[in-house]
Amino acid sequence: MGERERYLERARNLIAEICGELKSISSIYETAAWGKTDQPMFLNQAMEILTPLEPMKLLQQVLEIEKQLGRARREKYGPRNIDIDIIFYNKEIHNDSLLIIPHPALQYRRFALEPLNEIAPNFVHPVLKKTIAELLEKCPDNLPATRL
Repeated sequence: MGERERYLERARNLIAEICGELKSISSIYETAAWGKTDQPMFLNQAMEILTPLEPMKLLQQVLEIEKQLGRARREKYGPRNIDIDIIFYNKEIHNDSLLIIPHPALQYRRFALEPLNEIAPNFVHPVLKKTIAELLEKCPDNLPATRL
């Protein structure tokens, strides 16, 4: 919602400042809403960061960044100005009530796979044992994801 590209820029800057070095950043993709489709297009971007933070501390920091940027959690899959997800943490697997890594629905979401494929096509999903490129090729989600 709102100034979509500006929110992404501010999120990138805060992540670099608080969480760690930005190693690679995908292009921005405009994608159809997923889960609740009666809303405007979303912008998505993937980043690889080098962080000293452990996964739970990283989660706390990205939630704080969302809060600083005005994120209000009102409705699942509903409109929002920013949404930061931790998709992978190296090749580690975490299954906590507050944080599941790798993201459990990644393989079903073209909006996440397209930007990830741009920066890490050969990264192997530690649970599914397939590369990002393979997951994208088999992704059942046909909603558009257009590189801007």
